[in-house]
Amino acid sequence: MTFRIGFVGTGDPDGDGFAMAYRHAAGYERLDDCEPVACADIVPENAAAFAAAYDIDDANVYEKYEEMLSETEPDVVSVCVPPDTHADIVVDIAQSGVVEAIHCEKPLALTWGDAKRMVEECEAEGVALTINHQQRFGKPYRRAKALLDDGRIGELRRIEFREEHLYDTGTHAFDLANFYNDIEPVEWVLAQIDYTNENVLFGAHNENQAIAQWRYENGVYGLASTGRGEAFCGDALFRLLGTKGVIEVRDDGTLAYRRDGKSWKTVDTGTDGRYRPKPGKIRAGTRLVARRISPRLASHLDSTTYTERAIEELIRALRDGEESELNGRDALAADELIFAAWESSRRRGRVELPLDVEDNALESMVEEETVDPEAMDRSAATDESATTATRGRLGSIRARLVGLVGR
Repeated sequence: MTFRIGFVGTGDPDGDGFAMAYRHAAGYERLDDCEPVACADIVPENAAAFAAAYDIDDANVYEKYEEMLSETEPDVVSVCVPPDTHADIVVDIAQSGVVEAIHCEKPLALTWGDAKRMVEECEAEGVALTINHQQRFGKPYRRAKALLDDGRIGELRRIEFREEHLYDTGTHAFDLANFYNDIEPVEWVLAQIDYTNENVLFGAHNENQAIAQWRYENGVYGLASTGRGEAFCGDALFRLLGTKGVIEVRDDGTLAYRRDGKSWKTVDTGTDGRYRPKPGKIRAGTRLVARRISPRLASHLDSTTYTERAIEELIRALRDGEESELNGRDALAADELIFAAWESSRRRGRVELPLDVEDNALESMVEEETVDPEAMDRSAATDESATTATRGRLGSIRARLVGLVGR
């Protein structure tokens, strides 16, 4: 069987986003049983450029994804639009009665209610939903799990990570944390955030700094620091602490472990780094020449990217009639930790899971001005002005006093 692939949201590689559809397409294209057949984007020029790059027929280029679905009937659709539009589009595609599977970019959705709706509707329609938590397939992360399962550090007791923020990049980290602890259910989350400067990425607010703690039902604890405070974890992106030692995936993607009382040992992960494989100088030079001849030829000279490995996994699962490890339920478990952390900050207390709200606490706090970056910026400026004025007055008083003493 050949899987016919459609794309919603092609993006522009030279634009502000990551144009993830191009990365998805590269993953499908390298598989013999996948064929990109259609694409849709609200910017016609973007869709046309994407179609040209992947030999999609001009007749199968659309502005409206609904028309793409009804006229081309793809088996699999990659959804690569911003997260605030994920839910409605994914649910529409699932209810179209056309597709077997949907592969959606992360995070799941802008609100906890919409994230649950995506997963529940896909399950109701019998559509396999996968989320592109591609970091699971990087060798530093994968081999850290193998070391853990092999008992190199004894029984797992705590998982620590650092990230830019809890949501946009943090969804990967929470997914990996759950992966390391075998998707064990979480009992509670306790967190606090700072949001003094507006930080909007792809239409969603992200905190400037956070500290979060959570506990799994098996007694393992999680600890995360983000933004201005992410250095709390030092140079470790991930730190897995066990009863007999520690495993670290470090900032450059280096994997190392140490048993108690022993020295650190570095584990070979080939060219794989923090985000992607890092080709050597010869391969990079060859690829540069090949790119001038053909982008496709250049892509074949690379080690497979983490997204390409994720695509291969979801197609394998479809082919074999199995559930992918990138399934929507596992992604939902990761994103529940994000929304629960923000909810804990809103409540100023611990949040028991399952999470009992439907909104996004950070978005709601911004709307309600419970946190108001602009107001805080104005307040800071006012405080600075007041401080300057006070210093000026004090300076004037000191000058008069000096003058009096001099007399």
